[in-house]
Amino acid sequence: MTRIASVAVCVFALMGARAATGASQESDQVPVFHRSYDQMLDVNVRDGLVYYRALRSDARLDRYVASLNVPKTTYDGWSRDERLAFWLNGYNAIVLQTVVDNYPIRGKAAGFPANSIRQIPGAFEQRKHRLAGRTLTLDEIEKTVLPEFKDGRVYLALGRGAVGSGRLRSEAYVASKLEQQLAGVRADFVNEQAMLRIDRLTGQMSVTPILSWREAEFVAAFDPGAQGPFAQRSPIERAVIAFVSPHLLRLEREFVEKNAFPITFHQFDWRLNDLSGGRAD
Repeated sequence: MTRIASVAVCVFALMGARAATGASQESDQVPVFHRSYDQMLDVNVRDGLVYYRALRSDARLDRYVASLNVPKTTYDGWSRDERLAFWLNGYNAIVLQTVVDNYPIRGKAAGFPANSIRQIPGAFEQRKHRLAGRTLTLDEIEKTVLPEFKDGRVYLALGRGAVGSGRLRSEAYVASKLEQQLAGVRADFVNEQAMLRIDRLTGQMSVTPILSWREAEFVAAFDPGAQGPFAQRSPIERAVIAFVSPHLLRLEREFVEKNAFPITFHQFDWRLNDLSGGRAD
């Protein structure tokens, strides 16, 4: 073997070792409890959209959802971030399972697209699930459990099985990097048309109705109060401005600073966040 070839082999071997080490370190950050779910998301979720057709044959999803009913004593021993990661992952996994169990979705519920999770009767309001010794619907998780954590960003981390949801991540939420992940949720907000629309030509700003659904939580978390240039606006408008401002582009920031625009809530897009084209086979 020539010296050049020998060096090349060593370089590629070193690169492979570093890649393997990096993957191992990343895997080590995910607790064993969430690891199979994390791996499943990595394979089946792209830019917030889901390969539901492929997910139908992935047994890890059902096993993970079944594992969510941990003993209450186990749950009580977790840290605050471990608990929050558990509820975010649990909610999102149950949504995925609900869709997969009814895929391809075909319904006739008025007011919703034919391929919407809203075509599944009681998907959010009626179907009960066992988590940490409790029996809860998805709506109950969102409305009674998540408010305990007093973090408005969590409602944008929920994958509601819809295009209008916050972008479903291709990884599980984990306590060791939860703040980083939720900061990413906030940063992503300004780049998603489903979340924020700023039209400088018409002088309009509209945001996802998720913020109005959880108005009390967002106001508590982000409203700076009746002070400064936006003092005359409503609490939810001040909260919206405070939430988006750190991540706006320069021209968008100048638009906001002029304070001459209405804020409205656009219609939620309930189309299924599907990469499979709605086909079962």
